[in-house]
Amino acid sequence: MHPEQVIAALRFDPLLPVWLLASIAAAAALVCALAVWRRAKGAVLRILAFAMLLLWLAGPRLVRETREALQDIGLLVIDRTASMQVGDRTAIADAAQTAIRDEAKQLPDLDLRTVTVDEKGDAGTLLFGEVQRAVGEIPRSRLAGIVAITDGQIHDVPNSVPGGVPLNVLIPAKGEETDRRIRIIEAPGFGIVGKPVTIRLAVDDLGAPSRGTATLTLRRDGEPPRESTVPIGREQNIEIPIARAGPTVVELSVSPLPGEVSTINNRAVVEINGVRDRLRVLLISGEPHPGERAWRRLLKADPSVDLVHFTILRPPEKDDLTPLNELALIAFPVRELFQDKIGEFDLIILDRFQNRGLLPMPYLANIANRVRQGGALLLSVGPEFSGLTSLAATPLASVLPGGPARFNAVVDEQFRPVVTDLGQRHPVTAGLAGANPPGNATPPTWGRWYRRIQPGDVQGSVLMRSPDGQPLLALDRVGEGRVALLLSDQIWLWSRGHDGGGPQAELLRRIAHWLMQEPALEENALTARVNEGRLTVQRRSTDPSPPGPVTVTDPDGKTETVPLNPVGPGQASASLPATTPGVWQANDGTHTAFAAAGAANPPEIADLRATASVVGKLARDSGGGVHWLGTLASLDVPALRRTEPDRPASGGSWIGLQRRHDNIVTGVASLALLPAWLSLPLILALLVLAWRREGA
Repeated sequence: MHPEQVIAALRFDPLLPVWLLASIAAAAALVCALAVWRRAKGAVLRILAFAMLLLWLAGPRLVRETREALQDIGLLVIDRTASMQVGDRTAIADAAQTAIRDEAKQLPDLDLRTVTVDEKGDAGTLLFGEVQRAVGEIPRSRLAGIVAITDGQIHDVPNSVPGGVPLNVLIPAKGEETDRRIRIIEAPGFGIVGKPVTIRLAVDDLGAPSRGTATLTLRRDGEPPRESTVPIGREQNIEIPIARAGPTVVELSVSPLPGEVSTINNRAVVEINGVRDRLRVLLISGEPHPGERAWRRLLKADPSVDLVHFTILRPPEKDDLTPLNELALIAFPVRELFQDKIGEFDLIILDRFQNRGLLPMPYLANIANRVRQGGALLLSVGPEFSGLTSLAATPLASVLPGGPARFNAVVDEQFRPVVTDLGQRHPVTAGLAGANPPGNATPPTWGRWYRRIQPGDVQGSVLMRSPDGQPLLALDRVGEGRVALLLSDQIWLWSRGHDGGGPQAELLRRIAHWLMQEPALEENALTARVNEGRLTVQRRSTDPSPPGPVTVTDPDGKTETVPLNPVGPGQASASLPATTPGVWQANDGTHTAFAAAGAANPPEIADLRATASVVGKLARDSGGGVHWLGTLASLDVPALRRTEPDRPASGGSWIGLQRRHDNIVTGVASLALLPAWLSLPLILALLVLAWRREGA
C-alpha cells in the first residue's frame, strides 16, 4: 500500500485575539457602511481592502494529511460439521476454498481470513455463532464481506448478517436435493414388562412431494425383522411388546427414496428399559421369631414390592379348646393363596415354615410347579428343616437345591459366614461389606452367627459357606424359575448390629431380586451401552478362566474383535468409539448384547439435503447471493471480485467483497492560504486604488 497526500480540511489560526478581531471587523463594517451611504467612489475597493485585511488576520490554513490505505478484511467460513461429510461435500468445499484463497492472494488490498465451524454439542450447525465471534475481532470499517462454504443446513440463522456486510453462500452440490427420513415423534424410555409400549413416528420426504408409501422394517434385540407399509408424511403408531426386564433395543428403518442424498437418517434406534410393575411377594412365616421382623422391614422398604405376609400364630397341634368365635385370628387362606392366585406372585418366601398339615401336598406341588413355570422360591430355614415336618420331605424337595443331613443336621456353634470363590464372582455376594477378600485367606469381619443346618447333597451354586466348608447359601435354576436356600435362621443378627453386624438388608435384597430375574444381577451375562460416543461392553461370568474376546458389529455390519480386560472377580470390560448411529451388537460366543447409539448431534442428520432454503433469503437481502459449486468432477467456483459498498456483491458467476476505503493517517501538515508577503502588498494596493479613486 502506497501512501497518498490529500487536503483534509480548512483551518483558521487567527493572528489576533478573537475579541480584537471582532472589534476590527465591526469598525471596518461601520466605515464601509458610511462610505456606501455617502456613495463614495472608492467604497467597493475599500470594502475589498478591509475584507482582505480581516481574512489575513483570521489566519486561514489548508490541512494536508498523508494517508496509508488499510487492507480490507474478508471472512471465508468453512462448514466442517457432520452433514458436510455426506458424499463429496467436504472434498468440494476444500477445492472451492483453495480456489478462493488463490484468487485472494492476487488482491493486495484484501486480507482473507478463514473461520472453521466444527462439530460442537448437540444443537446442530451453529455457523453464525462462529461468524459473530470472528466479526467481533475485526474493525467494522474494514469488514469487506462474508463467504460461507456450507451445505445450507444452519441452525442459528439470524435476522441480519453480523457486521451488516454482504453474505455469499457457496453450496457443494448441483442444486436442491431430496432426502427421506424416519422421524421419532414420541418414544417412551420405560415400559412395563408384559405390556406393549407405543412409538409414534412419521416418514418424511424432504424436497419431494409427500405422497405414496414406504416400507418400514422393525428389528427388536436381533429378532427376525418385521416389515409393514406406511404412508409418507403421516403419523404412525407402532406397538412394541416388552417381554423382559432390562433394555430392549428397537431399530426402525425405512426403504430409500430414489435419488435421495443419503440413507443415514433412514433408520432410527430406540432403547426401552423394561421394568416390572410392583413385584408381588408372598411371605409366610412358620412361627413368630426375631428374624420375622427383619424380613418384613426389608420388603416393606422396597417401593417396587407389594408384600402379602402371613405368620402362623396357632398351628393345629396347639389346640387349647378355645372356641373359634372367640379367637381374634384370621383363617389361613390356603386355597386362595396356593391354588387360585399362586400365579400372581413373583416370589414366595417360606421363612422357618414346616409342614404341619396347614398345606396339603397338592398345594406344595403347586408351589413347585409355579417355580418350574418361571416363579421364584426362597427358603430361610432353621431347626424345623431337619425334623419330620421338613419341607424337604414334601413335593417341594424336587425344586430345592438340597435337604438336611440325615443325622445331626442342626449345628449350634459360633462362626462367621464365608463367601466362596464362586460367590466372589457372583453378583449376589460379590463386594459385600465385611466379606472375606477374594484370593486370600483373610477372614470376614462381619458379625457371627450361632446356628446352621448341615445339608446333604447340594445342587446349584453355593455362594456362602461355614468356615469348615459346609454350604450356607445355595442358588439354583429349576425349569424357568429360580430357588434360593439359606441354611441358617441367624441372619437377623446382622440387622441388630450384633458383633458388628453385617450387610443383611443388601444381601437379602440381592437374593430376592436375583430370584425375580433382575438383569443387573445375572451372573453370566453380556451387556453393552453407548455413552458419549463410546461403546462399553461388560461381561460377567462365574467362570474363573480368563475372559475371551468379543466380536463387535457396528450398525453398518462391520465387525471387530475386541479383547476384554478383567476389572474385578468375574467381571471384564472393553470400550471403543461408537460414532455411527444405530444398533451396536456384541457377542462373546454365548451371549449377545445390543446397544443403541443415537446421533451425537441429532439436528445434523435430521435433514441431510444441500439446500438454499434456510439461508438463501438472508444472503440475498444482505446484497450477496447463493452459488452452487456443482460436482467434484465439474467444479463451478465463482470468481472473486472487489465491489463498491453501494453496488451488488454477487453476480451469476462471481462473488464480491467490498472496498471499504479505510486508512490510517501517518502525517499532518498545514499551508497558509494568505502569507504576509502576499497579503500585505495586496491590501496596500487595494487601499491605494481606493484613495486614487476617491481623489479623482
